[in-house]
Amino acid sequence: MKLRIGSRGSQLALWQANHIAALLRAQQHEVEIEIIKTTGDRLQEVTFAQVGSKGMFTKEIEDALAEGRVQFAVHSLKDLPTELPAGFALAATPPRVDPRDVFVSAKYDSLAGLPQGAKVGTSSQRRRAQLRALRPDLELLEFRGNVDTRLRKLSEGQVDAILLAAAGLDRLEKTDWVRERLEPAQFCPAAGQGALGIETREDDTATRGALAFLDDAATRFAVTVERAALAALGGGCQVPIGVHCRPDASDAAGVELFGVVAAPDSGKAVRMYHRGSNSTDPDALGKFVAQKLLEDGAATILTLPDSATAPR
Repeated sequence: MKLRIGSRGSQLALWQANHIAALLRAQQHEVEIEIIKTTGDRLQEVTFAQVGSKGMFTKEIEDALAEGRVQFAVHSLKDLPTELPAGFALAATPPRVDPRDVFVSAKYDSLAGLPQGAKVGTSSQRRRAQLRALRPDLELLEFRGNVDTRLRKLSEGQVDAILLAAAGLDRLEKTDWVRERLEPAQFCPAAGQGALGIETREDDTATRGALAFLDDAATRFAVTVERAALAALGGGCQVPIGVHCRPDASDAAGVELFGVVAAPDSGKAVRMYHRGSNSTDPDALGKFVAQKLLEDGAATILTLPDSATAPR
């Protein structure tokens, strides 16, 4: 089958698209990649909080899907809104890689080891909010750009450290300055972080059939929980919410659930932890996470003005 992938042009996006293309070629499919520039790519010098983030990395790719220029798109799943536009489907979620955030620095070994007043770069309001909760003494700077750009700025001394997703650095083999992988109990990842989302037209049964072998059941379960929680909190992808579901190492039939809602300016945070079963309906489990956070006070944070347009 001839298949055309729609992808952003960043180094990481192309790595992801080429990774999926190689798996499909091994199944005897013919695969090409079309690079599509998204709103988020064009607005590199504008903060996420100024423009919002819903669909900013997906809209133009979905336009190409709707027009039939491409058969499917490969996204970082955390960039994909929890509610897809009518006519589109999440066809596959391949096996997830490390979902954690990482502390990256040329000079310091850990987040706790940063001196008072140190400068930390991040474009994510979710990371900013959790940093505020853990280290209110730090100076947090808006830090956009691709992985190489951010690492270059770090090497130039513009900041003392940056926070990034482990998955991107691992995939691009740029881990030399990764000093610490932050555990979800301390620093909760974004819903879907570390996972890929393969999006198709809902009615394209042939393409969906060709992609079916890529879907990993454990990953699908976990990200369904996370995205259901995010949707139930009303966050989409524009408020500082972290949600993570992972297998319970002490129980083969269990899962661990982590959640946080935090205010990026004050650092006020509501966290939750729960052990559940992997036989539970994942949508119901996600709604449980959301309800627990709301009962514990997250609703107050979600209505704060600084949460209205803040991406993860």
